[in-house]
Amino acid sequence: MAVTSSGPRVNFAAPRGFAKTFKKKLKETLFPDDPFGGFRNEKPARKSLKTLQYFVPVFDWLPKYDFTKFKFDLVAGITITSLAIPQGISYAKLANIPPIIGLYSSFVPPIIYAVFGSSKHLAVGTVAACSVLLSETIEEKVNFKDNPELYLHLVFTATFFTGIFQTALGFLRLGILVDFLSHSTITGFMTGTAVLICLQQLKGMLGLKHFTSKTDVVHVLKAVFENRNEWRWECFLVGLAFLIFLQLTRFLRNKSPKLFWVSAMAPMISVAIGCIFAYFAPVEKHGIQIVGELKRGINPSSLKYLNFDPEYLPSTIKAGCITGLIALAEGIAIARSFAIIKNEQIDGNKEMVAFGFMNILGSFTSCYLTTGPFSKTAVNFNSGCKTQMANFVMAMCMMLVLLFLAPVFKYTPLVVLSAIIMSAMIGLISYEKIVHLFKVDKLDFCICMAACLGVPFLTMEIGLILSVGLAILRALVYVARPATCKLGKIPNSVLYRDMEQYPDATGFPGILALQIGSPIYFANCNYVRERTLRWIRDEESLSESKSNPVEHVLLDLSGATAIDMTGIETLMEIRRILTSMSIKFGIVNPRIEILDKLTLAHFVDKIGKDSIYLSIDEAVEACRFSLQTDKQHDATS
Repeated sequence: MAVTSSGPRVNFAAPRGFAKTFKKKLKETLFPDDPFGGFRNEKPARKSLKTLQYFVPVFDWLPKYDFTKFKFDLVAGITITSLAIPQGISYAKLANIPPIIGLYSSFVPPIIYAVFGSSKHLAVGTVAACSVLLSETIEEKVNFKDNPELYLHLVFTATFFTGIFQTALGFLRLGILVDFLSHSTITGFMTGTAVLICLQQLKGMLGLKHFTSKTDVVHVLKAVFENRNEWRWECFLVGLAFLIFLQLTRFLRNKSPKLFWVSAMAPMISVAIGCIFAYFAPVEKHGIQIVGELKRGINPSSLKYLNFDPEYLPSTIKAGCITGLIALAEGIAIARSFAIIKNEQIDGNKEMVAFGFMNILGSFTSCYLTTGPFSKTAVNFNSGCKTQMANFVMAMCMMLVLLFLAPVFKYTPLVVLSAIIMSAMIGLISYEKIVHLFKVDKLDFCICMAACLGVPFLTMEIGLILSVGLAILRALVYVARPATCKLGKIPNSVLYRDMEQYPDATGFPGILALQIGSPIYFANCNYVRERTLRWIRDEESLSESKSNPVEHVLLDLSGATAIDMTGIETLMEIRRILTSMSIKFGIVNPRIEILDKLTLAHFVDKIGKDSIYLSIDEAVEACRFSLQTDKQHDATS
């Protein structure tokens, strides 16, 4: 940087080459965390080991593993198994697939995650929202009642595509796509889905045998009241009793977090009591249906059942990609939230690869879509898990259940599963978060409500698309209408800040300092030009400025991260307009990416290096000197 007597000046170095800038942009886009930076200068053998540990985390934590950690992981693994059994059966029911598939899905995927997953606390399993969304998408093509075998095969195929999609995103470092599912969208989607699922459980709670295959609120409530002749009060009382019991355990957990195990064990206790009750009492005579036969044995191969028939391919790919994106957003968000508590970092792209492998291999072994559910992860965390070994312990416990205990669960009343699902979904209705969004950001609230209302009243897909669409529209508005402000000097300092935010800040007669807070692109160029000219008109319309017209306009580009060719042409046009108005134009603190392009476009040559400043303070002082010189010149002439 050249330094003059007046202080440091802007560094007008030669523009960087395309290869260098492209490499930097690519690195910042795909590798913002610089995952290999820590061992770039290591010896080849050490570097190979570190690379292996990065891609396969089990080689990182397993050599440091000891019996002390295993004791905690053993307790956590057994505890989450007690939750995985009823959840697996219940969520398989939501997906309209055989209950045993839900148990299979808690055996193979946790083993895969223990090897490739980077989160110590995430517990793998099936989730309600994705189960319903998967079912809804597949049923657009095949009804599970008409052809249950084909329907199940398509679910396996959709799970395979989910895995391929997630793995591709991870390897291509495209985690940025998940960022389009904002916190507001996920909150609204989960709340809307929870309401929808709760209403669907009225079928089990009332003992209905006929029900709609539609998922929206109108059709569900219509089916409930049209079939009121099938309502069974015995079924409703049993379901209500279990629901109250489950909610009481949640209340105890919230009152005393140390009693988390009570809430964690409650679903398993409910299933056990329900099985005993159904075994000894003739419940089916009173309209209380049971799960039915569950085969003993571990996961059979389902590789031959993957269906790539062109007739069904669009539906399975669509189901796989949509549910895969939701599962990624939910799983990564949950993993990060628990990692923050322990001051740890989670690599989202590695999680994508782990989820992808989990679902690919799961689709080969009779599993359906799995991710990291909040309830199971919370129990795993509170149980004191130390490493990913807790998932392996859960898988081994589930293997024992499949080999020896699976037939016992055939007596599980469906109404008990409905109560378990409703209890879990009530916990997902985030009304406090929605109220908080309304208080803090009305636009975020609208984005949230688009999903919250769209999911239950339209379809899950439309609700999600509406919410994401609104979020993207808002982002586009931010780009098309960047924040601009008039800068003034804070008294007794050299700082220049927004005069609206700091009313005590003062400007200087004849000098208008403006700041742009976003990249200057084709989408906002017209706005930047028109807003700049309006600032000048507003400034000159002030009574105190009539005797001191604007003679210098300074554009602070500190907040502008990039510029395109249209943006450069806009700056040239602004300069031409100001020149015709006898107003001098200056640029303040352009970033290196912008300065490179301004130099290559010969804008710097046209405006002159003396009109590009390092700071607002320097630019204002230069303008004041120019004004003073002009006044002296006018006085002498």
